[in-house]
Amino acid sequence: MKSLLVAFALYLPAALAAQGGMPADDAACTAPAGWDEVVARDPDFVVFGELHGTREAPALVQSLICAEAKREQRMLLAVEHSSWQNAAWQEAWALPHDAFRAALPDLGWRGRDDGVASKAMLALVTGAHALKDQGAAIDIVAFNGARDDAQRARFNDLPAQGPHEAAQAENIAEAAALKDYDRVIVLVGNLHAEIAPLSIGGPDFDPMAVRLRSYGSVLSLGMRHAGGENWSCQLAPGTKLAPGQEVTDDMITCAASRAGAEGSSDRAPHITVGNLAEPQLARRFDGTFWLGPISASPPAFPPEK
Repeated sequence: MKSLLVAFALYLPAALAAQGGMPADDAACTAPAGWDEVVARDPDFVVFGELHGTREAPALVQSLICAEAKREQRMLLAVEHSSWQNAAWQEAWALPHDAFRAALPDLGWRGRDDGVASKAMLALVTGAHALKDQGAAIDIVAFNGARDDAQRARFNDLPAQGPHEAAQAENIAEAAALKDYDRVIVLVGNLHAEIAPLSIGGPDFDPMAVRLRSYGSVLSLGMRHAGGENWSCQLAPGTKLAPGQEVTDDMITCAASRAGAEGSSDRAPHITVGNLAEPQLARRFDGTFWLGPISASPPAFPPEK
């Protein structure tokens, strides 16, 4: 058995690179420093709260998944794509790798101009599928938002953004309950990953990670970085909204945007669990993942201009 694992570890990065899943180097298949502390705590759900639209956050999760695949860990990858399309995702996930890649544009990627459908996210998803195609025990779930009217109605009495967050958590938890996974890894926008109630100009609501704790233990990690750029969609410069005016598509510009540094470190990308020096940050997350400088990842299948 040991010789088979060694052969798998040596073969996997080259095989994935050949299939367009990931670069063929050791760093692309190594868990970041600090991951052993996460493993020691053995949470039911590991949540990575990212700033959408960077190359670095999906790449860190991608390398982590590859490293865990070498250890023969059974994994569920939860991605912030529309839950109502999850059935189609499952059908595509069962396809051979080339057919899966060909099916992806029609699973909510084509014409989407934000960081959730970036090239880096595409590399993460196709890299995970390539691992699965080579025999790794990896599943996927698209969990974002209410999947149907019944789920939407069930959480309709929650305040503010609460229904959306509750649906996210339930979708992840139900997918995780289908099999006995060693790791459930969630990549989501950092607001959804916060571990305390918050407000965005209205009543307090529970973010997804708070709701997820009703289904099992959660370890939520907030992204920290040295600044750079991310791909985001914002109001076009000079746009002025009248009170109550609806924001329309022509008011939005999607592009690489400057992102100010959040923290500092002279270490390579790594994970820190607990012992956070900033009290406000410790209130928001169980730990952090440090990426260093960040760069923008544009859409994988952008709208036609």
